[in-house]
Amino acid sequence: MALIVLRFVFMLVAAGVGITLIKVEAFQSVLKDEPWWAFLGIMVLALGVIGIDVGVKQKRYDTISGVYFGLLVGLSLTYILGLITQVWFPADNPSAVTAHRALQLVIGMVLCYMCISLVLQTKDDFRFIIPYVEFAKEVKGPKPYVLDTSIVIDGRIADVVETGFFDNVLIMPRFVLAELQGIADSSDKLKRSRGRRGLDILNRLRNNDRVDLKIHDRETPDMEGQPVDMKLVLLAKLLEGKIVTGDYNLNKVAKLHNVDVINLNEIANALKPVFLPGEHLSVRIVKKGEEESQGVGYLDDGTMIVVEGGRDHINSQVRILVTSVLQTSAGRMIFGRYEAVEGSQGGSSGGGHKSHANT
Repeated sequence: MALIVLRFVFMLVAAGVGITLIKVEAFQSVLKDEPWWAFLGIMVLALGVIGIDVGVKQKRYDTISGVYFGLLVGLSLTYILGLITQVWFPADNPSAVTAHRALQLVIGMVLCYMCISLVLQTKDDFRFIIPYVEFAKEVKGPKPYVLDTSIVIDGRIADVVETGFFDNVLIMPRFVLAELQGIADSSDKLKRSRGRRGLDILNRLRNNDRVDLKIHDRETPDMEGQPVDMKLVLLAKLLEGKIVTGDYNLNKVAKLHNVDVINLNEIANALKPVFLPGEHLSVRIVKKGEEESQGVGYLDDGTMIVVEGGRDHINSQVRILVTSVLQTSAGRMIFGRYEAVEGSQGGSSGGGHKSHANT
């Protein structure tokens, strides 16, 4: 809305400049009986400047400080260029002086618009540099969390946010949203289902009053031609935020670039119940293990339990003694030794509970 108002005011200023040029004797003598060509030329120039500005996509809207700063720079450049061009217009010639002032109006009109527009569209990336010193925007408060495609499709992020565990600003990049829309429009049924699930999760986050979700439209020049994962890393660096993902490869790439990562899989593993050697555990054996006499069961959270001596008790709820716990990148594995059958043949398909060994 602010840029629309700016463009409207710019056209009004251009019309005023055009009318002023019509009254300049120098232009009247050149254009003779058709002085309105000067007015039309200024209006065409103004429309051309706006057309170029509109042609540059991914606009950001302004703040009043951006307008002031852009106007100040534009007027300063106009004054400097006016001093430079003054040598071409003799001061003792009234017509030349008037023409010089008209030229300054045109230059000032274009420069002020371009400077204000530039500040409004790049205010989030503002850098003021002098030799050996750089003044950059400093992010205060909680760091924003940048979401990737896999974590949105996964869906657990919505449940985690609703618990109040994350109270930071969630950033959904426009290029990630475009990738998600592409998956939702895929001809493959499974991909299409996953993409639509991701869009549903985004709508769920957006409709939650407790969630601060923002769509980030802008891409910096160094993101051009980069894959989505690299764009996420560059954006997180720019915003000084963290990437929320469940993608193992993105996790490694981000850490190589010193970008903090929140991996929901690692959080899920950290929240799983801890079993120590010597504790007793009840689990249902569902299949044979790789080794002879081994049986395999699972807890409700998916943790695999390998039971020595459990092969003969498939589809039975058994009591085991935990002998060791192995933590891997894929999750946690528990090894135990069969002690006794606890349930009947028609028990539940998974789950378990633990108790400490008697001493």
